[in-house]
Amino acid sequence: MPVASVARRLGVAPSTLRTWDRRYGLGPSGHTDGRHRRYGPADIARLELMQRALLRGASTAEAARYALDQVPRSADAPPDEPIEPPPEEQVHPEHTLTARTSLRIEVADGEVVLPTGDDQVPQPRTEAQGTSRLARGLSAASLAMDVRAVTRLLEEAIETKGVLTAWSQVIEPVLTALAARWRSRRSGAEVEYLLAEYVFAALARATPVRVDARNERPLLLGCAPQERDSLPMYALGAALAERRILTQLFGVPLPRDVLAAAVGQSMPAAVILWAQRPGVTDPHLFTRLARGRQRCRWFACGPGWDRSELPSTVELLDDLSAAVDRLEFVLFGRRVASSLRSE
Repeated sequence: MPVASVARRLGVAPSTLRTWDRRYGLGPSGHTDGRHRRYGPADIARLELMQRALLRGASTAEAARYALDQVPRSADAPPDEPIEPPPEEQVHPEHTLTARTSLRIEVADGEVVLPTGDDQVPQPRTEAQGTSRLARGLSAASLAMDVRAVTRLLEEAIETKGVLTAWSQVIEPVLTALAARWRSRRSGAEVEYLLAEYVFAALARATPVRVDARNERPLLLGCAPQERDSLPMYALGAALAERRILTQLFGVPLPRDVLAAAVGQSMPAAVILWAQRPGVTDPHLFTRLARGRQRCRWFACGPGWDRSELPSTVELLDDLSAAVDRLEFVLFGRRVASSLRSE
């Protein structure tokens, strides 16, 4: 891969890669027929290792030595179990939010109606039945404004299905259906608002401050300054907590200067900003936040961002499930992550 592609993959400037090459010998080892230098798999593996060491607080020199020790320059290929980045099409997955597209539902006669044809998410029969039961129950409890049942069903969904499945297959479809219901009937908004409050509480309970967190520097989760739908960020934070990843979450949209102060003071390993609605995003926000902060990764998350307008150092994460996997990979790599999760 050429330097520009590797820089885009890592979320750094091409000049940073050239500096690492010049000072620490972490440059490309391959050449094309035209003698243009190209990064091979072992080169990229070294850079990924160096970046993870930087995100954990190592100095640049220490991180470079660590990367070279793990994957020596003599290596023509990555180790037997390579810690290499996923293919580029997986780095920027072409997904949309799964719950809004793969599971279309509506509310009728006081319960959620789930399709059973090709537009139903493929699942094992028992899992699909369990998800359907939880979604129907949550809808009925919400319409009855039965807060005890709503709380119980939310906790059951998160505990038995995991945060991401509970969010994409139970919670968000019901929220979407209830919102469509009251907008079409011009009544019933209180049902959606009530459910949203209890979803927030359930996700907050599922996001403990992990004393056994695998990362020392947190991931900062926030919303674009004009975005008001922060529940997906709480779902992301809870899903990361399941994987023992420490986050700092700002559910209230912060003004730009306050957000910059938060980033500067907390020194996060990565910043992830959520935007649901087009038109509320400022792609230049990342450029302003990134000034003077080289040891931080930048991610835009949600359908409100326009990929073509984002700086090259900002990675777009459309889908929450893919976002969790990608953030874990950036911090730890596949081999490290899988071994830690099995402990």
